[in-house]
Amino acid sequence: MKKTLALALAATTALSTGASAQEISEFRIGILGGENAQDRMNSYQCLADYTTEALGVETKLFAPADYNGVIQGLLGGTIDMAWLGASSYAATFLQDPEAVEPVLIKVNLDGSVGYHSIGFARADSGIASLDDMEGQVFGFGDPNSTSGYLIPSIEIPQYKDGITMNSGEYFGEVRFTGGHEQTIVAVNNGDIDGGVTWADGQGNWEDGYNSGALRKAVDAGLVDMNELVQIWKSAVIPEGPVVLRQALPDDVKTTMVGLVDGLFEADPDCAYGVAAGETLGFQPVTHEMYESIVAARQSVIGN
Repeated sequence: MKKTLALALAATTALSTGASAQEISEFRIGILGGENAQDRMNSYQCLADYTTEALGVETKLFAPADYNGVIQGLLGGTIDMAWLGASSYAATFLQDPEAVEPVLIKVNLDGSVGYHSIGFARADSGIASLDDMEGQVFGFGDPNSTSGYLIPSIEIPQYKDGITMNSGEYFGEVRFTGGHEQTIVAVNNGDIDGGVTWADGQGNWEDGYNSGALRKAVDAGLVDMNELVQIWKSAVIPEGPVVLRQALPDDVKTTMVGLVDGLFEADPDCAYGVAAGETLGFQPVTHEMYESIVAARQSVIGN
């Protein structure tokens, strides 16, 4: 562990490693979909290493195939911490309000704590807006994704009368791709005509903005943003929370909040991977930030 992070933990927590090791035998971090499992694991390995040293127990990373795998892991007590999207947090809360507690939220370079759902298509497709998507194949990521389903399903029908999320009505087909990276690759390859993903909406389009799935795809060499074009942008969405399982020992929760909160200052490269791009780190958050998302999910999905 870098000395700066070790000192920060020593100064801000009262963790007794031996005592906590008796209460938990391992610590398990879930990682939402968005890119392939190995890349997700690689991005979080530094956090896992810091966690192992801070808690004195083995840290395991879990990268389920879909968002629901992380949600069910948190509900079932087989995952202890995850950075959820707002809709995934709402799903967890609606099924069990006592399962997890939101503790931290990602901060953008301008100090804001929001992001956008971004609609996009290939630049050579002739599609410049949702007006050009009539009869075309439109891709969502995951049913439990905020930017990849929930918010677009609410806001896109408001864009123009007659747009629905049902295949064969406005869009020729509405298809779930399985995740953000899958949507980006499918659009880039011409397998679907347009899709939605997430980005902070800051910085340059050619970089994939400062953070988000597009930035990760650029970093991975999957796309050249000059070959893609933005066709829609949602209103600001609150960044999803880092959550901890409520049943964890208090000293473990305190330590993990301190660790993640201090990650950017201690190891910006690690924070970049965990936060999917440029960030100023994390700051405290509470459930109140997500009450509107909980209500929106309940009205659209039910749970």
